[in-house]
Amino acid sequence: MDHRRKMQAFDWRRWRTLLLLVGVISAGIALESRVFYLQVFKKDFLSAQGNNRHVRTVQISAHRGSITDRNGEPLGVSTPVDSIWANPQELKPAMSRLDELANILDLDEDWLARRITSNPEREFVYLRRHMRPDHATRALQAGIPGIATQREYRRYYPAGEVVGHLVGFTNIDDVGQEGLEYEFDYWLRGETGAKRVIKDRLGRVIEDVELVTPSRPGKTLRASLDLRVQYLAYRELKKAITENQALSGSVVVLDVETGEVLAMVNQPSYNPNDRAQFDASRYRNRAVTDIFEPGSSIKPFVVAAALESGRYESNSLIDTSPGYLSIGGRMITQDTNNLGEIDVTTILAKSSNVGVAKLALDLDQQNLWSTLSSFGIGRLTDSGFPGESAGVLNDPQHWRPVGQATLAYGYGLSVTSLQLAQAYSVIAADGLRRPVSMIRVEEPPSTERVISIETAHALKSMLETAVSSIGTGQRAAINHFRVAGKTGTAWKSGVGGYSKDKYLAVFGGFAPVANPKLVAVVVINEPRGGAYYGGDVAAPVFSQIISGALRLLAISPDALPEQVITSLASAGMPQVEADQ
Repeated sequence: MDHRRKMQAFDWRRWRTLLLLVGVISAGIALESRVFYLQVFKKDFLSAQGNNRHVRTVQISAHRGSITDRNGEPLGVSTPVDSIWANPQELKPAMSRLDELANILDLDEDWLARRITSNPEREFVYLRRHMRPDHATRALQAGIPGIATQREYRRYYPAGEVVGHLVGFTNIDDVGQEGLEYEFDYWLRGETGAKRVIKDRLGRVIEDVELVTPSRPGKTLRASLDLRVQYLAYRELKKAITENQALSGSVVVLDVETGEVLAMVNQPSYNPNDRAQFDASRYRNRAVTDIFEPGSSIKPFVVAAALESGRYESNSLIDTSPGYLSIGGRMITQDTNNLGEIDVTTILAKSSNVGVAKLALDLDQQNLWSTLSSFGIGRLTDSGFPGESAGVLNDPQHWRPVGQATLAYGYGLSVTSLQLAQAYSVIAADGLRRPVSMIRVEEPPSTERVISIETAHALKSMLETAVSSIGTGQRAAINHFRVAGKTGTAWKSGVGGYSKDKYLAVFGGFAPVANPKLVAVVVINEPRGGAYYGGDVAAPVFSQIISGALRLLAISPDALPEQVITSLASAGMPQVEADQ
């Protein structure tokens, strides 16, 4: 009996071992079969699933093209930055670490929580844009799941507010919003690329797989601006605004031979590196957007129309007695005293309102309008600058005699600083009008004949007299250079008519007269420091800017004293023709 029990127990153990062995072998066969099935029949599916979890297509950022001045000095450049983003689905399990993440990113924890919980279905949410790369690395090193970085570029403007109005700025996505950044966005903007990478469970790139689309950086834009002249204009305008307690001001400097803008500054200004200053009242370019009645600075163009008519010459006499003029019940009395019978040159030199009004009234309305329009009054300058105003020059069929008379000394029409500078450049360029350019000109620009060479030469001589000791613009004079120009002082219009205590001071001119190179217009809005005439407020600013610019650009003087020329000749140095 015992023997039989032992045999039965032995048989059971043997069967149990056999069953266990069969089970193990069966499981192994099943496992191998499954592996074989997956490796052979499901290989593509599993590879795709693996790739979906670890292989990502990421964007390759392209840096924006640089902006330089005409000499290659940087005005706008792109610097690399990192932006922190999160996958809310992956970050959700680590919500307990939000305080740590908020501290690293210098963000409010409540805002961060709302940012993540309000986008639960998304896989990409920006948390912090444009961080320094070394600061962004700290967020990755924290090991918080679902956090990653993206390389971007941020615009930096080395010259700051000195070039702010001309260069403009970009938004946080590096798209141009103002100035050259906006006007030439298509040129400066790069094309982003794409590549496939393998990421670990924390979202960090551990291997580049392949390049999908290469990125293309933006192109460099060489502006017409000369940063040296720009700094000079900025400094002198800011000084003048402060000293005269003025509301605002603008300066435009053009190259006579090419139409290039060498300097364009405004006050108040702004720093394009500081987004807190991005307010329209600060960043709008007043030199091209703000229009104003130019006062007496428009008189040379009315005189040009008179000379072009063939009925007047620079020495033609006009009787301005008794110092005022009554037209349709309105009295023109801005002459300081009765100048009597004076020639056209003296009308400009003494800035006689009565004399220029009589000239305008004696001209055909259509011809007067046509001449002013051909100088660029009431027309865009073709600069292409965003927001540029065309000014105001009404159709002559709407003119009344009193309007025609007041237009002659700068009321009833409006211009921008840039327009006025272009108009003066026509006289300086012997009657040729060139398009204004904000970028460096490599080829000679096209020209349009506006007035005859003879008329232009006559105007140059008359405007030079206006800057002499007998003229209203004598404070625009520059030692050893012949200067031509015209002052302007205008009442500002307001509710109910013109204000008697708010003025606009203007000066427009060019130098050197023998071979004009630079033209500039200075506008000072509402000087409140006591002086307000264009000759007292704007003319000295012109003198300081153009004097410095002529020397910076190594332009030869055309009014050296005779003894200096004799000394140069005796020293064997090149002679400069003296002003006789």
